[in-house]
Amino acid sequence: MSSKGYSIVFSSRTGNTAELAEAVRKTLPEGTCEYFGSVNGNDDGSCASSAIPASETLFVGFWTNQGVADQATQQLLGQLKNRKVFLFGTAGFGGSEAYFQAILDKTKAFIDDSNIVIGAFMCQGKMPHSVRERYVKMKEQPDHMPNIDAMIENFDKALSHPNANDLEKLANLVSETVEQ
Repeated sequence: MSSKGYSIVFSSRTGNTAELAEAVRKTLPEGTCEYFGSVNGNDDGSCASSAIPASETLFVGFWTNQGVADQATQQLLGQLKNRKVFLFGTAGFGGSEAYFQAILDKTKAFIDDSNIVIGAFMCQGKMPHSVRERYVKMKEQPDHMPNIDAMIENFDKALSHPNANDLEKLANLVSETVEQ
């Protein structure tokens, strides 16, 4: 990592990605952190270019919305030029590395080619209880989706994430990236 330091910028709707951001912060050298905080530079959820940290290396965290990073993170990533970017995120649906990789691939598409993606990490994250309630109501309908039981099971599995294992994996990836 350069002497210019780093910044950790994240968007967290339910607190899952904020938990990952804290794990990143605990892993990196404290004295070279130039910024730690929200992607949102404006009240409308967009990221003002003046809110983008000047650090050469950015650790960018996001929550997943419809299979890709949230809109504020997409806007931030689209404005970056000539940076080193480490992506980390959470998704309510999980259990499949292929699904996580698809999210990362879609998210990387927002990153300008002048940037270098130096690492990436995804894990499952707990969802609001209202999601489970919606699934249960859907199951009560006679013509419910055939996979509704799997969706309820996934919700229940997600309640424990991010867990200690997820945080350790992220910390190890970040450490390996910093050492390179």
